[in-house]
Amino acid sequence: MAEAIRQAQEAQAHEDVPVGAVVLDSHGEVVATGENRREVDQDPTAHAEIVALRRASEVTGNWHLDGCTLVVTLEPCMMCAGAIVLARVDRVVYGASDPKAGVVSSVASLLDASFLNHAVAVTGGVRAEACGRLLTDFFAARRSGRAAGRRRPPD
Repeated sequence: MAEAIRQAQEAQAHEDVPVGAVVLDSHGEVVATGENRREVDQDPTAHAEIVALRRASEVTGNWHLDGCTLVVTLEPCMMCAGAIVLARVDRVVYGASDPKAGVVSSVASLLDASFLNHAVAVTGGVRAEACGRLLTDFFAARRSGRAAGRRRPPD
């Protein structure tokens, strides 16, 4: 999770929402990393998980990421959960829960839904306070900037 937090800080450095992700192989070695890049790339699909999965597929030469674990600072959304299942990731470890859009355990439990052809093991709440604080501080600063009359980047 420490590397995922570093990736989230990278996202924040380029004014993206601070979410970071890491793909680990079956031995726990880092295969690829990703940070939220929606703002910098102007790409609505450039969530940290998607970036990390794309990079892992490039590194391994295979879009099947069997045996891999995805570590992410924020509970995945519906788009990312779909990509995780399609990539055949074995396990997801996440930090902060997302009560508005998290579909791993907050709003829904998509990663182990019986209608899917692949189930993903889940561990949530790992370093949740540190991961959540990144987001809380980021959005507090953004709100403060708006209050001071600064132009807010698009969401």
